[in-house]
Amino acid sequence: MQTLPRFLIRHALIGFALAILLVGLALIFDLLGLRGLAAASRSGPVAIGVLAFSLGLTFASVQMGMAVMLLGRADDPDSGKARPIPTEQARPIPATLRNRRRTR
Repeated sequence: MQTLPRFLIRHALIGFALAILLVGLALIFDLLGLRGLAAASRSGPVAIGVLAFSLGLTFASVQMGMAVMLLGRADDPDSGKARPIPTEQARPIPATLRNRRRTR
């Protein structure tokens, strides 16, 4: 498998694992009565599964996006670091405006 798909799949799995961990902790500590609500309902396991999947999808997307944004190029040693703007480029440039009067 190529390195980029493997990289993305690895980070997607990290995001799903974090979501599963969060849902598990919410159930263990009965956050907002979630465990009791799921136990009292016939469709509780389905609701927990949907919650875990939707959080997993969100966390995986965020994890993949962060990983891609933090990638550095091998040929650029300062990749990922903020570069100061040179002072000659930081000066404001005056804009020229034309006066367009409407005649009635």
